[in-house]
Amino acid sequence: MTTDTPARLLTLLSLLQTPREWPGGELADRLGVSRRTVRRDVDRLRELGYPVQATKGADGGYRLVAGKAMPPLVLDDEEAVAIAVGLRAGAGHAVEGVEEASVRALAKLEQVLPARLRHRVTTLQAATTPLISGDGASIAPETLTVMASSVAGRERLRFAYRAGDGTESRRLTEPYRLVSTGRRWYLVAYDLDRGDWRTFRVDRVSEPFATGARFDPRELPTGSAAEYLRQSMWRRQETYEFSVTFEAPAEFVAARLPGWLGAPEAVEGGGRCRLRGSVGDSVEWMAVRLAMVDCEFVVESPEELVRCVRELGGRLSRAGAGASGG
Repeated sequence: MTTDTPARLLTLLSLLQTPREWPGGELADRLGVSRRTVRRDVDRLRELGYPVQATKGADGGYRLVAGKAMPPLVLDDEEAVAIAVGLRAGAGHAVEGVEEASVRALAKLEQVLPARLRHRVTTLQAATTPLISGDGASIAPETLTVMASSVAGRERLRFAYRAGDGTESRRLTEPYRLVSTGRRWYLVAYDLDRGDWRTFRVDRVSEPFATGARFDPRELPTGSAAEYLRQSMWRRQETYEFSVTFEAPAEFVAARLPGWLGAPEAVEGGGRCRLRGSVGDSVEWMAVRLAMVDCEFVVESPEELVRCVRELGGRLSRAGAGASGG
């Protein structure tokens, strides 16, 4: 018999969070108490905000239903490991639409995971290789969770950073927000050594360390971290206009290219489409991305992209000829 009321309530809550109706007698047997005690415990859960619905009958049942707010969840070991692994898989790659939610949830969960479960999560992830799509760089979930915790706790963050030109430095920052672009994660933070706001690509961050020193958040110039990142990226990048014609319908091409490149438009004559827009990514990346559409295409501009596609095509042809000759 479970005489510890808090422990018994947690066990009862864990049972009720299973999507089924529990007969009162079965709950009493599981908990080793009387049905009257079960009824009293259900009333306590209701007082704590858990919407427990009761049904009448010879052996009245109980079910946890949806309420007005999300109540705390009680997870067993297997459930906690499953959720942590799923969140790590999602957080390690910038998943469009998820933004910071998976990282915040992962930071909260890993903060309370017992050492034995944390080890299981790490072991399972190390033993698996996800098959993913997208062009964003992979990020260690631990990096994101340390950053997310520092943002939430208003705690200064120190880390090593590698710039785009390969320059390495150590940074001491007041982290403001993590922002996902759908392809990459960025940290918007106030750089204490440089006395100004900065954005950092998270895949170039290593050895993040929360110093424990608290700070009062400064006012961001743009008011929105997403807007600050957008303006920062626009200032840094040299964009170029491009025009490409595909020998395939617009729907086919649109399904195989990132939406932020723009929407292809149908070309008269049927079966073809043209994509025009501007991009700040390298012409090398653009050439590879166009080749992955899996249809014939012609690059009209810019000339740098035309040359890059021509060189890439020649290189791939030589690679294929070498393989067949061997």
